[in-house]
Amino acid sequence: MKNGVNGVALGVFIFFFLAVTVLGFLAARWRRAADPLHLDEWGLGGRSFGTWVTWFLLGGDLYTAYTFVAVPAAIYSAGASGFFAVPYTIITYPLVFLFLPRLWSVSHKHGYVTSSDFIRGRFGSKSLSVAVAITGIIATMPYIALQLVGIQAVLDVMGVGGSDSTNWFVKDLPLLIAFGVLAAYTYSSGLRAPALIAFVKDALIYIVIVVAIIYIPYKLGGFDDVFSKAGAAYAVKTHGVPRGSLVSAPQAQWAYATLAMGSAMALFLYPHSVTAVLSSKSRDTIRRNTTILPLYSLMLGLLAMLGFMALAAHVGGKGYNAQLAIPQLFENMFPSWFAGVAFAAIGIGALVPAAIMSIAAANLFTRNIYRDLIRPDATPAQQTAVSKVVSLLVKVGALVFVLTMDKTVAINFQLLGGIWILQTVPAIVGGLFTRWFHRWALLAGWAAGMGYGTWKAYEQSSPAQSHFGGNSDMIPWIGEKGYIGLTAFVLNIGVAFVLTLALRALKAPAGVDETVRSDYTTESDPAPADPTVPGDPGVSPGLPEPAGA
Repeated sequence: MKNGVNGVALGVFIFFFLAVTVLGFLAARWRRAADPLHLDEWGLGGRSFGTWVTWFLLGGDLYTAYTFVAVPAAIYSAGASGFFAVPYTIITYPLVFLFLPRLWSVSHKHGYVTSSDFIRGRFGSKSLSVAVAITGIIATMPYIALQLVGIQAVLDVMGVGGSDSTNWFVKDLPLLIAFGVLAAYTYSSGLRAPALIAFVKDALIYIVIVVAIIYIPYKLGGFDDVFSKAGAAYAVKTHGVPRGSLVSAPQAQWAYATLAMGSAMALFLYPHSVTAVLSSKSRDTIRRNTTILPLYSLMLGLLAMLGFMALAAHVGGKGYNAQLAIPQLFENMFPSWFAGVAFAAIGIGALVPAAIMSIAAANLFTRNIYRDLIRPDATPAQQTAVSKVVSLLVKVGALVFVLTMDKTVAINFQLLGGIWILQTVPAIVGGLFTRWFHRWALLAGWAAGMGYGTWKAYEQSSPAQSHFGGNSDMIPWIGEKGYIGLTAFVLNIGVAFVLTLALRALKAPAGVDETVRSDYTTESDPAPADPTVPGDPGVSPGLPEPAGA
């Protein structure tokens, strides 16, 4: 490990950071629309992005700085179990190919900005809509915090501030500056800023990974030596337990498989994923993206290999923070100028998703809490103004989280976010194909899944760790450990199914469905705004359709 500030790497990092900052502010003029005050323009980029812009935006959105740091860190810490991220990103694309085009079509037709907008329109239930919105917001907050953790890890390795500094202002000033820049251009340019910056971010990441996967093994003696040294490192026991393994043990396979499956089901239901999808200009754009986005899974597989390389290069030691392993590997193995490029890739890789996440959370609050519960007559311009302010507050909350709380808490809350988001699948994905489930039954199922998932995650805490401690527990009907989120999802579906039968038998009011069957399969233009409804973005009321689309 090098001591002091790496001036060359820091200089390269600052150059790229300034370049994307300029791009972020210039994005406000990119594809500028006639009505920049409409929430569609600020929060969805005018719904105008084509195949390649959407591809880079989704890639920048889903494959974050924390992915860059955390996936190989999981490999570094425990071995093969960290590879679950690779199959889950492969499984997810065939799944989302089935429902994302339908979500885009109905949202385009009715002017929906969030998934909760769709829930309110489909089931005629503000309660269910608000529940889904709150789930999205609380699941997104720690995710934004972890992007800032990724930036902080890079700054620590470069020797800027540093976690060992006794002066909190010196330690956190670089992060505060990065936060201020992110907040400023997001407020100014909305979704167009991360969409434009995503081109730079993805290009840098692909360059760094291609170089790393060739150059680092060459310096370490080849892949044979990398795997041999990594295997020896995993064999070292602590309290009689090996550190990890190159191949998952049989008893870990159910946990691995269910975690991959549950994560695949949840990935595209995060608010930032939905926001990126709804920003595209056509249904075919979404379909094409689900066929080419697996290229990022190839990148992720190569990225995960860096965890083995960090072990082979003897990065860190006992008690070492695994989140610093990959930045430190780059610092040790690359010339300073290219280490700066790699650090810039991670840093910019944090800015893009953090911007999208804050916009998505702000859209949820504005559309499904502020407009639906506080000010139903809010105009589009007022909604945009509220979203801009809330996006700042969301980032401030994430910053406070990072500066005041144990980073392990943030990591575990982010894992809990996946459990929570999975509980929105019956309402969102189910609602895209059928209206058979009763709105009250879906709400009860959501509550059951959320309660069970949160309780079981908390149960995994150790005596020395009094916060949410894991996402894997014994599956009752199998007798093997598995992903808590998937077990909670099964409970969710079961409750919703049984209560739907009961509520239908009692003829409980099912709510009005403002969509019709054709809304889910066409690319028709949005309906014109209703002049009698203040702030109406253009919604076609349709007819109730109990049988579903």
